[in-house]
Amino acid sequence: MQIPELTHDAFLGGRMHLWQPKAGYRAGIDAMLLGACVAARAGHSVLDLGCGAGAAGLALRARMPGVQITGLEIQGEMAELARRNGVDRVFEGSVAEPPLALRQLQFDAVIANPPYYDRARGSQAPETIRETALGEGAPLSDWVRCAAKRLKPKGYFYMILKADRLGDALTALQTRLGSVEILPIAPRTGRTAELVLLRARKEGRAALKLHAPLILHKGDMHPGDSDHYLPEISDVLRCGKPLQKWALD
Repeated sequence: MQIPELTHDAFLGGRMHLWQPKAGYRAGIDAMLLGACVAARAGHSVLDLGCGAGAAGLALRARMPGVQITGLEIQGEMAELARRNGVDRVFEGSVAEPPLALRQLQFDAVIANPPYYDRARGSQAPETIRETALGEGAPLSDWVRCAAKRLKPKGYFYMILKADRLGDALTALQTRLGSVEILPIAPRTGRTAELVLLRARKEGRAALKLHAPLILHKGDMHPGDSDHYLPEISDVLRCGKPLQKWALD
C-alpha cells in the first residue's frame, strides 16, 4: 500500500495532531464542528462513517477522553492513517456494504461527514483520495441506512453536509430516524448558509426542529489574513470546546 506524502498537523490549539495527505483532501472546519456537536461521555462508543484520517472522531475524543472511536473507511490508505492517528478500531469497507464484523456491533452515536458533491451535478477532483472524499459514491440514503442500523436504541446520528444536499438528507432520514434537528451554518450574519449540521435519533418522535443559524465570522467582510471567528467558534477550533447545546445533552 502506497501512502502519499504526509503532513503532521495540529488542531484544537495543539490538543490533537493528525497525519494526513499533503495534497488532496485535508481535514478542515467541518470535521472539527462535527466532533464538537456530539453528546458523549467516557465509555460511550461512537462510529465515524467515512472516517478518512480520523479527524472528526479524534476531535470528539480530544474533548471527551474515554470515548471509544470506531471508523469505517473505504480507502485503504486513509484507513491506515486513521489507525496511525489513534482511532481505536478501523474497518475497511463501504457504507453500502459494511464488513460483517462491523454489522455485528452497535454504537451510542454515529457521525458522518459524507462526500459533499453529487457527481451527477459536477466534475471530479484530480486526485483519487480527494475525489473519493468529495465526490459521492454511495448515495446519502446508504449513509443514513448504515447509521440507523448501527445505532443503539435512542442513539443519535450526527451529519454535516452542504446546505444544497439538505433535501436529499431529509428524504433519506424518513422512516429510519426521527427527532430531526437542523443547524444551518453561515459564514457571516446576513449570508446564506453553506453547510448544515443534522442530528437525528433512533426511535425519536419529536417534531422537526430548525435552529437559528450558527455564524462563523465577525463582521460583513473577510479582514485580510485574519480568520476573525466569533468567540463560540474560536473556542471550538482553538480550545476544543463543545458546540451549542447538542454536545451538552
